[in-house]
Amino acid sequence: MDITLILAVIGGYFLLLFSISWFTSRKVSSETFFTGDRQSPWFLVAFGMIGASLSGVTFISVPGEVGNSYFYYFQLVLGYTLGYAVIAKVLLPLYYRLNLVSIYGYLEDRFGFWSYKTGAFFFILSRTLGSSIRVFLVASVLQLILFDAWGIPFWVSVLMTVTLIWLYTHRGGIKTVVWTDTLQTLFMLVAVFVSIWLVKTELGYGFGEMVDAVASHPYSTVFNWNWQESTNFFKQFFAGAFIVIVMTGLDQDMMQKNLTCKSLKDAQKNMFWFTNILVAVNLVFLTLGVLLYLYAEARGIELPSRSDDLYPFLASTHFSTFAGVVFVLGITAAAYSSADSTLTALTTSFCYDFLQIQKKYKVAKQVSVRKQVHLGFTALMFIVILVVEWLNDQSVINAVFLIAGYTYGPLLGLYSFGLFTSRAVRDQWVPVASVIAPVLAFLVSLNSEALFNGYRFGFEILILNGGFMFLGLYLLSWRNQSKA
Repeated sequence: MDITLILAVIGGYFLLLFSISWFTSRKVSSETFFTGDRQSPWFLVAFGMIGASLSGVTFISVPGEVGNSYFYYFQLVLGYTLGYAVIAKVLLPLYYRLNLVSIYGYLEDRFGFWSYKTGAFFFILSRTLGSSIRVFLVASVLQLILFDAWGIPFWVSVLMTVTLIWLYTHRGGIKTVVWTDTLQTLFMLVAVFVSIWLVKTELGYGFGEMVDAVASHPYSTVFNWNWQESTNFFKQFFAGAFIVIVMTGLDQDMMQKNLTCKSLKDAQKNMFWFTNILVAVNLVFLTLGVLLYLYAEARGIELPSRSDDLYPFLASTHFSTFAGVVFVLGITAAAYSSADSTLTALTTSFCYDFLQIQKKYKVAKQVSVRKQVHLGFTALMFIVILVVEWLNDQSVINAVFLIAGYTYGPLLGLYSFGLFTSRAVRDQWVPVASVIAPVLAFLVSLNSEALFNGYRFGFEILILNGGFMFLGLYLLSWRNQSKA
């Protein structure tokens, strides 16, 4: 690909982002960074959340992973629909009723100080790790396509990436992110549809022929009914539902966008349309995966050793210049749509949940404190990405869900216990239970084949983890009618 052309396109893209940032950050109050003044149009939030939910992981890993696990990923996506229904009907009404900025304020109201801090801590831990992995994936692709040719080391390109994110989010915060995510979702979807159109044309397919070729390919197998395998339908479906509940409904990043809507009704409308679009878009990404393998087979192209490299490899070495540039633009958009909202959410959670910025600081001081925290999390993400680059040894999409299974489990147990029981807990022991639960889940997973006649845990380890946390809270609790 023409590096000069790529740089010009990416430069124009960032000029557009900075223009949006300037426009949305004018005349902002100290609250705007955190709440967007609760004036976001629901349809804008719904569309922007697509990009934030998919990120570079879906953009790159899902098409490549088709060669390893077929369309089994779609079983997980089908489970998403159940999870999003729970969020719309149970969690969103709770958050709006309590008028929360940080959703972990519910834990303080329900259980107490230590439960509150535990929930916020596990969000910060999980989001820092998960988002850093996502950015790492995209940074690796840009390094391969762009920066290696200029001899720029990986750490420099990552530093440039996180610095650019900080520059366009440090003033407007979530108000800016709602608008930039919309733009970035658009570019990401354009990239994948252009890729599908190119491959279809190169293979000489009409639209109907393309659909038939994908549907008849062994890789398009959706359902796995073997209960012993980690990709079994029921494991994937219920894991998908619980992953969505914790990674969206109990996640400050995703919920912060929903809480910028004008009303609960708008937020629920946003969730409904977002769910339907997300299912369709994931099916499109899986379709692209089959087409990429068909394209490589038809052209006699040797596949890269890592499935994550398939789409970037073909786009950078075998697609046309136009398609290659569109791919780079799409992967750039995918990276930034995830990372910008994550930095904003991490800043919000730390300022509200640990610094109690609204209570302890005057308005003039709040801005400077918030900017320092925002810069601090930018630096932390930079460091974690470099550590991930050093450790990376597996498909990134699996790493993201594996981390979620262990770090969101305590959150799942806390919220489930709070919502479905009226019991009070010994609050000071909650942090201990939140450490024991994932350790027990890990030990069970490690020995599951011996313990359960060949059963292997997949992403549903999250459910087991949450169950251990729920049990721990029950053992630490007593009946308390006043907390009903």
